[in-house]
Amino acid sequence: MSSLLLNHLTQEHAAVGAFLELLDEEAAAMSHGDFAALPALAERKSQLIEQVALLDHQRELEQISLGYAADRSGAESVAAAGGEVLQTAWRNLRELATQAREHNHRNGVMVHTHLDFTRQSISFLKARGQPLYGPDGTHHTGTGQGNSLASG
Repeated sequence: MSSLLLNHLTQEHAAVGAFLELLDEEAAAMSHGDFAALPALAERKSQLIEQVALLDHQRELEQISLGYAADRSGAESVAAAGGEVLQTAWRNLRELATQAREHNHRNGVMVHTHLDFTRQSISFLKARGQPLYGPDGTHHTGTGQGNSLASG
């Protein structure tokens, strides 16, 4: 068993785990309407994706140095040849990566759901042919002068 390969798998697992936690933070922010938090979360996601890609590349180079292909079949083969510890590490990484893909998809659905709702709301307001709220926040009803929502 290659201790270097096991180290790569362990580091990759930690990075994917951090990415998964970040996806859960992102989902919570969207669920609670904290959209101001999303840009910082997106930046952290980008950084973690880069880190995972680098670790993945390093693992592939180690697979090649051990005489295996750099692809998934090579990873499966080197894990099988490396014994139970390496097989378990590889299986755990794959399972965590599957969770991350599922959570990332869930978040994408949430984003698109919010976007669709926003688009529909804007379309509804535009279809009325007149603004519902004026620039000063005053609620306009028909041709009247409007009432300030803040003052009741």
